[in-house]
Amino acid sequence: MFYADDEDQEAFRQEIRRFATKVLAPHYQPDDKAAEFRRELALDMAGMGLTGLRIPEEYGGQDATAVIAGVAAEEVGRADFNATYLIINTALISDVIVRNATDEQKAAWLPGIASGETVPCICITEPGHGTDAASLELKAVRDGDGWTLHGEKTSITLGMASDRAVVLARTGGPGARGVSAFWVDLSHESVTRAPFDDLGSRAIGRASLHFAGTPVGADALIGNEGDGFVSVMQGFDYSRAIIGLACLGAAQASLDEALQWSRDREAFGKPIGTFQGVAFPLAEQATYVKGARHVCYEALWRKDQDLEHSAEAAMSKFWAPKLATEVIHQCLLTLGHLGYSTESPVGQRLRDVIGLEIGDGTAQVSKLVISRSLLGRAFAP
Repeated sequence: MFYADDEDQEAFRQEIRRFATKVLAPHYQPDDKAAEFRRELALDMAGMGLTGLRIPEEYGGQDATAVIAGVAAEEVGRADFNATYLIINTALISDVIVRNATDEQKAAWLPGIASGETVPCICITEPGHGTDAASLELKAVRDGDGWTLHGEKTSITLGMASDRAVVLARTGGPGARGVSAFWVDLSHESVTRAPFDDLGSRAIGRASLHFAGTPVGADALIGNEGDGFVSVMQGFDYSRAIIGLACLGAAQASLDEALQWSRDREAFGKPIGTFQGVAFPLAEQATYVKGARHVCYEALWRKDQDLEHSAEAAMSKFWAPKLATEVIHQCLLTLGHLGYSTESPVGQRLRDVIGLEIGDGTAQVSKLVISRSLLGRAFAP
């Protein structure tokens, strides 16, 4: 077993760390205060290939491994946690398109994502259906050779900023097999958006989107009619590990700051790190972060090897955001009044990572997946 980055992975990690520290980190807190998405962010990240990581080279992408996408999310998460949503969204959506779209669709859709000109989102959650996504109600009604969309999607990451969306809509009967996926132009006048006023990740523009007869042509259908739910859910199996690493990147940044503060800050005539009450909690958190990173990278490695990775991805998704919240909280306490100030990014990281304890699958669903893997479906909830 080999636990270190290989030479190419380490070079990529250092390159992204330099870019994220110089270009992304200065905007992390100002973007949150402005509570709006900067279009320059997508172009800056595209310039580093970060919006085309999972897109084949022939369509302007990097054709990167899942592990490399995880490295990118972790390093960007250290500098600007909210910028990782561009990696998460583009990686997931690109994967869905590459696996299910026609060659003509790929040629039309993927270059814009890779270049940063098209900011995409994925529309699954509805006001009455979050975890139970297979019961979604937004309808795609036949209209000539195409369809019109009728209904609402909610809690959409980058919903206020996105140009295009993968929208899951009901084209058939009840259940997952009645759901199809469409590539939808969100600039159409029939699409209206309403932003959320959130606790954290204010820069990503989470929103509700209402579709009032939005037209989609036959060429907007991704894959076969009725296959949309399954094709999109397959992508989540690895994007959840990318989410985990984004959260751990933010946790590691906070841990690094707390460790440095423990060296610099003195109390009773010596550095506070010399006190067990300060050092031991940080030692515990560092141990947990290392363990969670291994789980996340194992899931991505298994993805790259075409091995089953649903359980590992679920472990990544429920553990890493929860752990990141706990780690950052402990680091804030270690920094004391400085950590509690809005001048420090630690408080913002805490607010931001909490959102991914909710989004993209709850801990309960992740534990259900893990339980079924361990026990077998007949012996699990």
